[in-house]
Amino acid sequence: MSYADKVFIENCLDIINNGYSDSELDVRPRWEDGAPAHTIKKFGVVNRYDLSKEFPIMTLRRTAFKSCIDEMLWIWQKKSNKVSELNSHIWDSWADENGTIGKAYGYQLGVKHKYKEGMFDQVDRMLFELKNNPASRRIMSNIFVHQDLHEMGLYPCAYSLTLNVSGNVLNGILNQRSQDMLTANNWNVCQYAILMHMFAVVSGLKVGELVHVIADAHIYDRHIPIVKEIINNPIFDAPKLIIDDSVNDFYSFTIDSFSLEGYNYTKLDKKIPVAI
Repeated sequence: MSYADKVFIENCLDIINNGYSDSELDVRPRWEDGAPAHTIKKFGVVNRYDLSKEFPIMTLRRTAFKSCIDEMLWIWQKKSNKVSELNSHIWDSWADENGTIGKAYGYQLGVKHKYKEGMFDQVDRMLFELKNNPASRRIMSNIFVHQDLHEMGLYPCAYSLTLNVSGNVLNGILNQRSQDMLTANNWNVCQYAILMHMFAVVSGLKVGELVHVIADAHIYDRHIPIVKEIINNPIFDAPKLIIDDSVNDFYSFTIDSFSLEGYNYTKLDKKIPVAI
């Protein structure tokens, strides 16, 4: 069975059975019909994925592998905030009159900062440290920039990645302030698993653990019946991740640099409503 499925089932059952409901609170998110989108949640969920053993994609339902990589490359490689540069429409609801999400996500990663060695943006600084100072305990990103929050279409959910090298093994911690378990949990796990592989490949390292820390792991009220259905689906073995071994530069990876061999899943035949 896929380890990602096991983690998802355990997380969701814990949230449903032991979580806190915000049904009595005044909440910001709304459904398309204007009704408040309440959740049941758990605080401080921590999941560990050993990327050297298997690729952590769910089989309980399909995770759109190519689309989640496209968004990750849009943020981390293109460092873009323009929704037109995505091949999907997942950010359209948060776009401004200029077609951007403001000073959010990729914009923050692309801002250059001054270091002793020169000017770097956050991504290039992480690449520099991995190559020149892999023993560093300061290889990290942070896109939750308080002075720019008022100019962001949406405050960053996954806001910090910390990389750490042990010998020739690259490990990472993804910090996330908020997680919609049904729509985004495995999406984000797959994105950062691929990102970890990218950093490892171009740094001559082997990939190790991805630790995912979620402050507010929640299931929306209208998602609960769908989650209960999904966690009872058949579970398949995790597919094998195939990476184009001719790529050795971080900025040369494309969506087509990655593929899955033997990805089996159960088809979800209903639309998932998204709270905005």
